[in-house]
Formats: sequence, C-alpha cells, structure tokens
Amino acid sequence: MKTLVIAEKPSVGRDIARVLKCTVKGDGYLHGGNYIVSWAIGHLVSLNDPEDYNPGLKRWNKGDLPILPQEMGLKPIQKTQAQLKILKKLMNARDTREIICATDSGREGELIFRYIYKWAKCTKPVKRLWISSLTDAAINDGLNKMKDGQDYDKLYASARCRAEADWLVGMNATRAFTLKNGELLPVGRVQTPTLAMLVNRKKEIDAFVPKDYWEVEATFSLSYTGLWISAEGEQKIDTKGKADAIAAKVLYQEGNIDSVITEEKRQLPPQLFDLTELQRECNRRLGFAASKTLTIAQALYEKHKLITYPRTDSRYLSKDIEPKLVPTLQSIQDAPYTNLAAPLISMSKLPITTRIVNDAKVTDHHAIIPTGAKKPIDSLTEDERAVYDRILRNFLAAFYPAHVYDVTSVITSVMKERFLSKGRVDKDLGWTVIYTHEKKSDDGDTPLPQLSRGTKTNTDKAEVLAKKTQPPKPYTEATLLSAMENAGRFVEDEALKEALKASGLGTPATRAAIIEKLISSGYVIRNKKALAPTDKAVGLIEMSPPELTSPETTGKWERGLKRIAQGELDEDRFMDSIKRYVLYLVKWGDKAETKSSETAGTA
Repeated sequence: MKTLVIAEKPSVGRDIARVLKCTVKGDGYLHGGNYIVSWAIGHLVSLNDPEDYNPGLKRWNKGDLPILPQEMGLKPIQKTQAQLKILKKLMNARDTREIICATDSGREGELIFRYIYKWAKCTKPVKRLWISSLTDAAINDGLNKMKDGQDYDKLYASARCRAEADWLVGMNATRAFTLKNGELLPVGRVQTPTLAMLVNRKKEIDAFVPKDYWEVEATFSLSYTGLWISAEGEQKIDTKGKADAIAAKVLYQEGNIDSVITEEKRQLPPQLFDLTELQRECNRRLGFAASKTLTIAQALYEKHKLITYPRTDSRYLSKDIEPKLVPTLQSIQDAPYTNLAAPLISMSKLPITTRIVNDAKVTDHHAIIPTGAKKPIDSLTEDERAVYDRILRNFLAAFYPAHVYDVTSVITSVMKERFLSKGRVDKDLGWTVIYTHEKKSDDGDTPLPQLSRGTKTNTDKAEVLAKKTQPPKPYTEATLLSAMENAGRFVEDEALKEALKASGLGTPATRAAIIEKLISSGYVIRNKKALAPTDKAVGLIEMSPPELTSPETTGKWERGLKRIAQGELDEDRFMDSIKRYVLYLVKWGDKAETKSSETAGTA
C-alpha cells in the first residue's frame, strides 16, 4: 500500500520526494518505496462560472441579478487539467492507503488541496504536513509531526467561505456596476477599498492649495546655525514682512545661549521581516514592485532553499526555532556578512528578546529568516542577491544592540528673538553598522560645537527662507502596502480596528497581486514608484456605496472568517450575511436608494 503526498508546486514536490527517496519518475509524479509524491500547479480547481449553472447567465443582464447558486460547484482549470486528472487517478487508486496534504501551510494552501480532494470525490484518510522551510531537516521534522487532516477542517471552512464570498460579491457587484455604467468595472471587497484609498489621496492632492510661509535662519559666530521659533515653538512665519523684520532685527547683534539640553536616544534594531515589510523595504531601497519581490522571495525559498516560507504575516520566531539560530549565523560565510556575524557567534548567549522570539505572535508561519543552507551568493541573479542581502542584513541586525546617540537642542536668544539649533552625536552605532554602506546623512545629524549655557555669540548672518506648504505625497507601493496592512486606522469601531489590525486589507500573500490587478484593470497607473488612480477609478469610487469602499466591511469579513477558523461562528450564518450584502449591492447598482441593514461578515 502506498502513501500519496500532494505538494502545491512541482518544485516543492521534488524537494519532498528527495527526502522520501522517491527517485523513479512517473507521469506527473515521483515514486519510491511506499511513497508517491505528486503536486498541484497552484490552483487546479476553481469555482464554477455563472454560465456553468445556467448557460443563459453568460450574457450580462440586469434582470438575472443577483446570482446566488444554491450550492457552489467546482470545475477544472483548463490549462492544468491534465495534472488534475493524474492526481484524481492517484488519489483514488486501489493501492493508495492515505494522502498527505503538503500544500502551503496556510488558509489558501488548505483550500487548494481540499478543492482537489472534493473534485476527485476522494475518501481516503488525510494527514497534514505543516512546514515553514524546504530544507531536508525541516521536511523530516514536519513528517514526524503530522496531524490528522480533520484537525484543519475549520481552517478549510474559513478558506471556502472566503473564496465563495469573494465570488458572490465580485461577480454580482462587477456585473451590477458595469451594467449601470456601460463600462467594465471590476469590483472586489479588497481591491475596491484599496482603490478608494488611492482615489481619496488623489482628491486630497488635487484639492490642495499651497500656502506661502517663511523661516529665518541665523548663522552664529560660534559656527552653528539656528531657525527662529515663536514662543509656542512654531517655525513658520505667515508674512514675508514679519520674517524680514526679524532678520533685520537680529543681524550683527549679540546673542546669548539660553539653554543647552542633551538627551540620550535609543533606536532599537528593526524587527524581522514578514512579507509585507520585506516588500516595503525592497520598494523603498531597490525600487522593486511588490509582485517582483514576492516572485524573488519565492525563488529564494523554493529553488535556492536560502530563506524560510516568505508568505508570512508574522515578524516573530517561535521558541522551537531558537536552537537553530546560532547554527544559522555560523553558516553565513560570504563576505561581508561573515564579519557582521562574527560578534554574534562569539557571544556566550545570543541576546534573544520577545521582539524576536514570541510564540504568542507567531501565526501560521514565523518571520522570514535565512535557513542556514550553504549556497554561493554568486550563484544567484543580481535581483535575487539584492533581496537576499536585505533578508540577511535584517536577520543579523535583529541581534545587535540598540543604536545609541545624543540629541542636543540649543536655544539662542538675540534681541528677544529665539533660535533653535539641533545636532546629533552617535555614541554607539549598534545595529546601524549593518547598514553603514548605505547610510545617508539626515537633517540634524551634524554635531553641534561645544556650547554652554550663558555663552555669548554674534549673529553673522540672518537669511529669510521662502517656503511653501506641501501636498500629501502620492502613494508608492511601499506606502500603499503600509496603508493596506494598517487599514484599521481608517475605521472608528474598536472591534473592527482589532480585526483589521490582525489582517488588514488582503494578506501578505495577496497584496502584491491586488496592486497588479488594479493596474491591469485600468484603475491605476504606475509612474516610477508612484501609483496614480485613473479617471475610471475615480468614477467607480464615486458611484460606489460606502460599504464597498470602506475597509470596515473587510474588517467585519475578516473577523467572521477568523471566528470560523476558530470554531466560534457557523459558516452558514456567515454566508447568509454575504448574500444579504450582495442583494444590497445589486440594488445600489440598480440606483435603489435603500440602505444596507447588515454588512457582510457581521454575523
């Protein structure tokens, strides 16, 4: 009798097959001993299209809405149906005793396997392989700790509700709004609130009227400068006349240093990466689109085995990873990382805090870290090296001490006018030594000369600086990813804030695809790093109900899905609320004035 292992992708299947010593090639699988290892190619099965329930629904008609199938059906994805047929045959083979689900360890991976299992009408017992790394050691460890597949039934229920609800809302709202507008307007419960953030920012920028203001900068004889401040600490001066008067008043006059205050500041090292933070970092530092970073991270994980599972939303490690940290540091042998790792390796004990290891804050997967696999960095592409460099440096920095520096603030008074000077002096570079190769001097970094309270100085120069208030900046992918992750700040309800705090708009694994979909749908234009909504996007948001454009609905939705996964909410109640929401959207699309009595996911 055989055990069939089903991975999510061929590359992962081959890794598992190697560990299980399955070396004999079959058609779409590998086998050896008591194991057969096969794979999906991502999703092999999808939900039916409307016309699969009724051929007449292929044509979009207002009278057919809402489309609410009694039971959602499944169908093969045409381009990969050959592999699906192979899996069906293997799953139902007489000598297949049990199946190991080895798809990605998360909600979507669970859905991929369960849909295949359901479509194949398989009834064989299932065990679940749940791993965060594709090294041989991690795979072996996972095989020794497998759980019964039924332990993940609630996770599947949550995944299925997410997929079916997205279908119902997206299919019906897209048809309703398209028919109303006469132009194809794709709608989605995550992409539309995301688009609304871009449109709202554009409106803020368009409506912005710059205002002139002035500052007065004085240069003192003791070789430092200061900016004029009011009694309230304000530096902006609302008229040029007032600024000119202040400059003329203090020029060539004697001043007095009224106060010198030095404060020690401590900047803690950055936390380990989750996928969203890695994407933000690579967009800021490398100019990479979020989708490009995800593709590279997947290659570093699957192909090169150099990093742990990248599609994670956690920035912490679990306790069981702790013994592997020193060996991982010892494995970092490429310059310049060896010199950076050496001080950590020489320690009698790594400085591990709850900012690094915290079981309570690890979800499906821990933070992204190197695996310790030894592979020459020059075997990677230039882009792969760049992303791997960010991950390696982030991992090393997490164990370094805080960056300690002094910030000195000096108040100089001249003719009863006050000037503020600031300077900074590093005391301990701490973790910032990891990034000295790219550090740029910021305002306030220049140290001040030695100054003492009561010291006299002269004003050698007084310059009026003309300034303008600046509009909000357009979203970049980095700032949009942050806004999606922290969408709870746009919501007033505290419970929903918490739901969005845990999930945000989309997931780390889907946010890049959402941005790309907005671009491919003609809603957003990428201009270098900036993202700009089109007129089509503005039109959609202006015609949409607030329930569709606000993150609040997604917050309710995610709260409901989380409760389903935890066994606290019946999935039928959740889906009933989704259907009521769909009815409301269709009515809105038909110019109805009715207001929603219940928003999706509130059950």
